[in-house]
Formats: sequence, C-alpha cells, structure tokens
Amino acid sequence: MVLLYVFGAIALINCAYYLLFSKFSFLKPSKKNTSEKHSVSVIVCAKNEAENLKKHIPLWQEQEYPNFEIILINDASVDETLDVMEAFAENDPRIQIVNVKNNEAFWANKKYALTLGIKRSKNTRLIFTDADCYPVSRAWLATMASKFSEEKQLILGYGAYEKQPGLLNKIIRFETLMTAVQYFSYAEAGTPYMGVGRNLAYTSNLYYENNGFMSHIKIPSGDDDLFVNEAATSKNVALCIEPKAFTYSLPKQKKKKWIIQKKRHYSTAKLYKPKHRLLLGAYYLGNLFFWLLGIANLFTEFWYFALAIIFIRLLLQYIIIGTAAKKLKEQDLVLLIPFYELFLVFTQISIFISNSGEKNAQWK
Repeated sequence: MVLLYVFGAIALINCAYYLLFSKFSFLKPSKKNTSEKHSVSVIVCAKNEAENLKKHIPLWQEQEYPNFEIILINDASVDETLDVMEAFAENDPRIQIVNVKNNEAFWANKKYALTLGIKRSKNTRLIFTDADCYPVSRAWLATMASKFSEEKQLILGYGAYEKQPGLLNKIIRFETLMTAVQYFSYAEAGTPYMGVGRNLAYTSNLYYENNGFMSHIKIPSGDDDLFVNEAATSKNVALCIEPKAFTYSLPKQKKKKWIIQKKRHYSTAKLYKPKHRLLLGAYYLGNLFFWLLGIANLFTEFWYFALAIIFIRLLLQYIIIGTAAKKLKEQDLVLLIPFYELFLVFTQISIFISNSGEKNAQWK
C-alpha cells in the first residue's frame, strides 16, 4: 500500500506540471502587437554552412518588412561559406558580413562570433536564427518584430524540425515540442528560463545591460538558453506563437549525432538559476518515477488503483499536450505520446549520467 501512496504522490506532481503547461496549451496569440515598423537586424552565425546559406539567404531577403538588415557572421569556416555570403552581399546592400577568424582565447566559440555580429548591427532590435533554419513564411520577421515594445525586450519563438519518415524524426520532434511547451509555459507563468537560438529576438540594450555572454563566454553552448536564463524577467518577455512566425530546420538523421547534440544542449542546464534547475529536475524525475512505480504497482494486489491513476494522468497529458501539439503543428505526434515520453525519459537520464563525466564540446 505504501508503494501505491508514493505512486499517487508522484502522479499528483506530474498532474501539477501538466496544469502548468496548460498555460501555454490554451493560450491565445497576443493581440498586443505593435503596428510600428522599427528597423531590425537579422543575425545569423554560420560555420561551414555554404549549402544551407545558398538556400536560406533568399528566404531572409524575401521577408515582407520595410526596413531590416541581415548580419551574416562567418565563424572561421573552412568551406565556401564566406564566398556564398559575399556573392549575395554584392547584390543586396542590406547584407553585412562579419568575418571572424579564430581567436586563441575564444577558439571555435559561437558566442565570440555572435558578439562581433551584435556590435556590427546598426539596429537596436535583433532577431536571431541559425544558418540551417528557414522561416515558414514571408511574415516571419514582421511577426517576430511586432512583439517588441518598450517593456518587452526579449521574444521567444518556436524553432521546429521538418517532418520526415522514421521513428527518430518523431522522437526529435517530440523532444522539441515538449521543450517548447515548457519554456513557453514557464514564461507565461512569469518564470522564463530559456529560448532557442533557431528563433529568438532581443534588444541590444538588454544584451549590453547583462554584459552579453560574459558570464558564460567560455561555455561552448548556451548563447540562447543561458542568455535568456540570465536576462529574462517576468516583465520583459513576450511569446511569438503564431504559425507564420515558426522556423524549420532539418533534424539529425543518425541517433548518434542527435545524442551528441542533446549532450551539448543539456550540459548548459547545470548553469541555470537554482529554482529553474529544481523545477526542471523535479519534472524529469517525476516522469521517470511515474513509469517505474506505475509498472511496479500493476504487479501488486492494488493494481486496479494503479491503473486508474495511470489512466487519469494519461488523459490529462493527452488533453494538454495534444492541444499544444495542435498549436505547434505537431498533431501527428499525439497518438503515441506515452511511448515517446518513455523513450525520451530514459534517453535523457543516460545523457545526464554521461554528461557528468565529460568536458564541454565545441559547438561545431
């Protein structure tokens, strides 16, 4: 009976998190968009991304916005990245190029390259994406920029992955979905803790007020989530969740490469504020013990109580995460949510254990 009580307590904690996530799931896009068309700078840091830039620079150029520049940062590439940038810049005065050479103190550090790009920008409002990402529409830039105001200086967008055949693709997109549900929900609840550099915006004033990336400049990852964790407040963050403002990129094709990417991303979590580490840790551990204790209780004489608890928790999960998935155009993931969650829980645990004994890797 004690095992069942413990399982029930864990399930209640799980349900509390899903009620928190409902803040995003049932959130309607804000109508408080500015009609002013302030000048903005699109900032893209690229390392060995020649082929992606050939495809994506035209999509950034075609954005329906009256006044913007594109800051292309060549981060010490060894392919034709710089040549591609220069070819586009010849025919478009909006494109500015920052050519970064390796610095002994900050070798292969994306934050160093981004710092130079931000300093080169002539506009206060900065919108960031990655070289391997493309906007879903020509309204991406205008929609993201419309969220800026005197108070809202940091905009969180959604960076999705393309739908492709195969289980790995669904696992990657489910992890991306759940990450977005969390950071959008926490932000809506007044506790923003991260964003993704595939679709992120903030002002240069906010950047300089927080001394840029200096507190974590030597950590290879975290130009997006660590900066947001440090600079975001309950007052200065706005969400941009309109589908026309999504960005997309190709997910990893091999599980090993995806695991390496996730290990790099998760390595920054230990630098989050203590309250964020506690909340995120409790969520992941809650998921783990929900499944472990749930399965264990099914083999006891009180199995019917355990089954009822599992049903109620899964029903709540389907309603809230299913609604969020529809909002983020990931409806095809809904049917097998419990399976994806179970796979992801044990994958994350293995990554956390592996990360505890490794040094940080370079971003590329």
